[in-house]
Amino acid sequence: MGGHYFDENPEKESKERLITNNLRGREMTFISDQGVFSKNNIDYGSRLLIESFQWPDVQGDIADIGCGYGPIGLTLAKETENTVWLADVNKRALALAEKNAAQLGLHHTKVIESDLFEALVGRTFAVVVSNPPIRAGKATVHRLFEEAFEHLCHNGELWIVIQKKQGAPSALEKLKTLFGRVDTVEKKKGYYIYRATKC
Repeated sequence: MGGHYFDENPEKESKERLITNNLRGREMTFISDQGVFSKNNIDYGSRLLIESFQWPDVQGDIADIGCGYGPIGLTLAKETENTVWLADVNKRALALAEKNAAQLGLHHTKVIESDLFEALVGRTFAVVVSNPPIRAGKATVHRLFEEAFEHLCHNGELWIVIQKKQGAPSALEKLKTLFGRVDTVEKKKGYYIYRATKC
């Protein structure tokens, strides 16, 4: 068995590679590897989320949940002095996120092993970003929404990307049951960017 990117310990042999992309007008290079999500290039959904993201008025820490090797959270970390937390269950992805933060000179980041917000109890965030682990199941994605709501400050925002064929309509309905306001910020090629505001 090769394992999945949302497994704790990927079984695939390590073969690190460099990925360079222009993100938010800045050239960003990341170290990737076997056994992590979108190992060969930053996936379209993550890129769309990165490019669509708008900073809210509220200040505070940021959490990238299911961060993988860190493209979303680390790109945003280039634009803020607030602490950016990168959380995942995949140990290889976390090691890569640590390396990427260091080589990008991002010392205001914290990489943490956490099943969603499990290791972030008691912490509050101004922004939560996520390309949710859809293959981990709908229940996990909905738990992400619920836990994000609990961990956001007043007027804090959850930003997610999700494909229509992977449950965007039901995700939108779930978000509307939790958050005071939900906006569709962007939709392209079957991908939807949702911003859910806790108000």
